Amino acid sequence: MNVEKKQKDNLTMEVAFTIDPADYQPGENKFLAEKKRTTELKGFRRGMAPLSLIKRLYGTQAFYESVNDVLQKGIDDFIKESGLDFIGEPMQTEDTKNRDWVSGEPIEVAFEIGYTEPVVIEPSKSDKVPSYEIGITDEAKAEMKKNMLLQLGQMQEVESATDQDTVYADLRNEGHSVENASIFVGTVEGQAKDKFVGAKAGDKFSVNVNEAFPNETDRASMLRVSKDALENIDPNFDVEIVNVKSFVPAEESQEVYDQLFGKDNVKSSEEFDAAIEKRLRDNYDGESRNKLYSDLKEYLIEKAGIALPDEFLKRWLEKINEGKFTSEQVAEQYPDFAKEYRWDMIGSALAKKYNVQVSKDDLYNAALDYARYQYAMYGLSSIPQNVIQDAAERMLSDESQARSIRNSVRDTKILDKVKEEVTLSKKKVTVEKFRDLLREGK
Repeated sequence: MNVEKKQKDNLTMEVAFTIDPADYQPGENKFLAEKKRTTELKGFRRGMAPLSLIKRLYGTQAFYESVNDVLQKGIDDFIKESGLDFIGEPMQTEDTKNRDWVSGEPIEVAFEIGYTEPVVIEPSKSDKVPSYEIGITDEAKAEMKKNMLLQLGQMQEVESATDQDTVYADLRNEGHSVENASIFVGTVEGQAKDKFVGAKAGDKFSVNVNEAFPNETDRASMLRVSKDALENIDPNFDVEIVNVKSFVPAEESQEVYDQLFGKDNVKSSEEFDAAIEKRLRDNYDGESRNKLYSDLKEYLIEKAGIALPDEFLKRWLEKINEGKFTSEQVAEQYPDFAKEYRWDMIGSALAKKYNVQVSKDDLYNAALDYARYQYAMYGLSSIPQNVIQDAAERMLSDESQARSIRNSVRDTKILDKVKEEVTLSKKKVTVEKFRDLLREGK
């Protein structure tokens, strides 16, 4: 087999293979001999069918499979011997893709191949990356305390309504009536809102529901009819307030402390305040760490300066996603793909440099942490350990989630090493400034 390569551009080459009959015929003959030995045909004992008949039945398959075997070995050998870091997959050129292969004749096939230069990355103290410390304010502590108590709050009856309260009212006119309709005062619009704000149980007044509740979905729900039925209902209703309820936060108590922090972990108002500050600090430190790792990734990608065969990769992505994405969509999403690809190359190089390994225990513990985090997002901090374990095991049983967790653990271990080698420029910021940095992508 003859192999010729031609450089197309800096990181793309065309490799042409000429496969002589002497290269593929041994495989072709072996395939046919095996078929003759194992095939049972009517009128012939097993293995006794004439080779001419076997060739007529399986000759085309034998030819194509043997050529593909030789071709694949040729590609593999070329890639191995070249010493280059190939990217994506070889793609057959259009001018050779449509050529007919004829048994007994030389076969010419050419492929376009993309590659990259080896990753060179050596983090050092000359590399400076910002590391943010978010300041904790009394306002932030008060806000967290308020939100935590709201998590365990409940609806309570109050004397009069504000625009943050819910009134329960009977609505009547000659053609339609609704008892104990639930109305959140904040959704009422126009002059009718003045009638609801300050309303008390027993108050009576009239409203035009079309004006007070212009959203048809909300209005239909309140009147307990379909949206199509609204046009047949007189919009003028007499309203009688049944009662007014407000969502009231829970009051501090041992029961509340136990629900928020686990049994007997907090036993006084002072300990409650200290626990709030610790949780706030943990939250801020987690956000700061996530940004640091994101910034480290961005810095290392820029520092490494990895060039990619962009046009080749776009064509390859379009090919492997044929029917799923247009070339325009591939081009639009390519920058994100290229960034992730560059980071994966850097991550692989640094994992080798630092001898980073991800064990089963690493994966399991990361899945446990993620399960706890998911429950905490819903204000559930005292989840039984067996529930957390079940959630973690479900995650790891899903191939996609397990791969994502493995990559996250690997990246964290790598970046933990990197942050020890670079210079972290520590900066104190307010939480508002930190949020601005996140929004601006800085």
